[in-house]
Amino acid sequence: MRRVLMALLLLALATPVMARRVAPSVQQTIEEAMTESAAGWNAGDVERFMAIYSAAPETSFVVKDGLIRGKPAMIARYRERYDFRDPAKRGTLTFTTLDFRQLDPSHALYIGRYLLTYPDGKTASGPTTLIFAHERGGWRIIADHSS
Repeated sequence: MRRVLMALLLLALATPVMARRVAPSVQQTIEEAMTESAAGWNAGDVERFMAIYSAAPETSFVVKDGLIRGKPAMIARYRERYDFRDPAKRGTLTFTTLDFRQLDPSHALYIGRYLLTYPDGKTASGPTTLIFAHERGGWRIIADHSS
């Protein structure tokens, strides 16, 4: 037993430190950002919820009535439709990943399902298709189609 432990210790020491450090995958990084975005929603913080979106003016959000462009317009729409001060009206948000594809080194496709759960037991759920671009601050949503 002592020899096995010594061999494992020597193997660990012989393995370069960089080889032992595994960078998170693009998918893992984006899923963590989605979790943080949902945490912002659940805390009633629309700015934190929207931090995952690109500030580029062409960032788009497809809605029933058409297309919204730009993060400020999206934030205004969320504030208009949801009472972020009242958890009972806002609900608790979670995301489930259904599909993920890295399209190229700086773009990724995330397909998931959002679920809003309200204190009275009611829920709202639907698919969300998001295109991410890697920007200076990390991975950001540049196109959102949720229904």
